[in-house]
Parts: sequence; C-alpha cells; structure tokens
Amino acid sequence: CQAMQIASQYLLGEHDFTSYRAVACQSKTPVRTVHRLDIHRLGEWYVITISANAFLHHMVRNIAGVLMAIGCGKQDVGWAKEILLAKDRTAGGVTAPADGLYLVDVEYPERFAIPAAPSLLDKFALTA
Repeated sequence: CQAMQIASQYLLGEHDFTSYRAVACQSKTPVRTVHRLDIHRLGEWYVITISANAFLHHMVRNIAGVLMAIGCGKQDVGWAKEILLAKDRTAGGVTAPADGLYLVDVEYPERFAIPAAPSLLDKFALTA
C-alpha cells in the first residue's frame, strides 16, 4: 500500500522511539536506528520488512499497528510522524497482534563470527 510505504519513511534513521515501545520496556534508551522499513504485497498479504540496529519491546508490533491503521485509511500518512515526535506511548495506542508477525532473520556484526542462517526473505525474493 502506497500510504503505508510513505508513512514508513518517517521512521527511517535514528530516532527516539518512546512512542513505539511498550510501557513496560526496560531498555535504558529509546533511541534506535531503523535502516530499512519496506512494505511489499504478497498475494493477499502485506509483508513489512524492518531492519534496525536493535528493537525495543513491542516496537515492531507498534510500528506494524500504526502502518496498518494508515493502510486501512483510519489515519492519515502523517500520523506515523506525529506519534514519533510525541515521544509518548499513549499517542500511538495501536499494537498489532502477535499472530501474523514473524522474526525472519537476525544479522550479527561480522566481528562475532556467527554464521548466517538461510533467510526466508530469499525464498520470497524480498531482499534489497
């Protein structure tokens, strides 16, 4: 959905993601860097691909919930940015249910020498 893709661009880069984390999140800092946030249509499904330096508790579920609300026309495209700038979890209020969300791949810095596992992204040809 074009509206979801446009809204996702507001979340790229280094930001304070307080509005997109769980109230119970125990991270010392809400600052994270989102390197990639893409939305692809796969038949009847929408695939949201997010790559970041780290994630906060419920960050991906909250981002997905906001983008889905925008994609369904319940909110306008700028809402994703408004939530981000509010730095207040209650500003967003939309958490996507856990079912239907999957951790597909984890990449570690080369210095850890952890071999990469085959990625499901390759299966669906969703890599950059």
